[in-house]
Amino acid sequence: MDLHAPVFSTENETLDCPDGTAVEAIVSSWGMPPMTDEWLRQFPRLQILFYGAGTIRTVATEASWNRGIRVVSAAAANAVPTAEFAFASILMALKQTWFHALRGRCEGRFERQVERIAGAVGSTVGLIGLGQIGRLVAQKLSSLQVNILAHDPMLDDATALELGVRSISLEELFRESHVVSCHAPLLPQTRRMIRGTHFSSMRRHASFINTARGALIDENEMISELTRRSDLFAHLDVTYPEPPPKDSPLWELPNVMLTPHLAGSQGPECSRMGNLIADEVERFANGKPLQHEVTRERAMTSA
Repeated sequence: MDLHAPVFSTENETLDCPDGTAVEAIVSSWGMPPMTDEWLRQFPRLQILFYGAGTIRTVATEASWNRGIRVVSAAAANAVPTAEFAFASILMALKQTWFHALRGRCEGRFERQVERIAGAVGSTVGLIGLGQIGRLVAQKLSSLQVNILAHDPMLDDATALELGVRSISLEELFRESHVVSCHAPLLPQTRRMIRGTHFSSMRRHASFINTARGALIDENEMISELTRRSDLFAHLDVTYPEPPPKDSPLWELPNVMLTPHLAGSQGPECSRMGNLIADEVERFANGKPLQHEVTRERAMTSA
């Protein structure tokens, strides 16, 4: 297999590739332009994209699917650090760590409010979405003595039993959980699915964590409820837009912690994605079945 230059990115997506007619496979990652009709005309023999990142929604298009171009994603590798980050944040939320840290810094108080602390024994954690990341989080939570609730329209009874979760409606999950962690894919039907009424129904001193996509939430309604209910806490690793506008109350609310989209692969963690893609390229070159191909049907319901 030969490697053809130059490197393509969003900065040079109109650049003509001198060897484009010979290209059968493309290896790419974050920053790749979408595979539009115009872009694809440079690669008449293209068969497959190896995408060394998570979601393929920014690169796969109707044009690429219609041309039968296969797509391999490193989402399974990117799911690992995201699940680790979410699990750590859930533990910190069960201990009310950030609430006490922010309160101590802002108010100069160094004391526990014991009634706020759910802890990791007998408490309830709700997971929204049981895709690759949500399942890994559920598996990690199984090491604790917590009750795990899950909301996912695609979840079947056998999988729920295997993961040790109780399938439940979104409304019930918010009402019953001490901590809610969001891992749902951003689809037309899930955009702004989490509303102010969900936050208003939460237990006193409950926490909400989002490491998925900011647009899953009606942000204005969430802000209203977090302003009204200072007992709630939110750890938002993603927002919409990202970052929030400079005048967004999210910057100032004392019960909100913003982190700059840290959950996914960072630094050396990206090597895990690179190794996955290298293995898949080798399998493709040797005519072996691929392990991380994303079909058009699967892309319709995944992140």
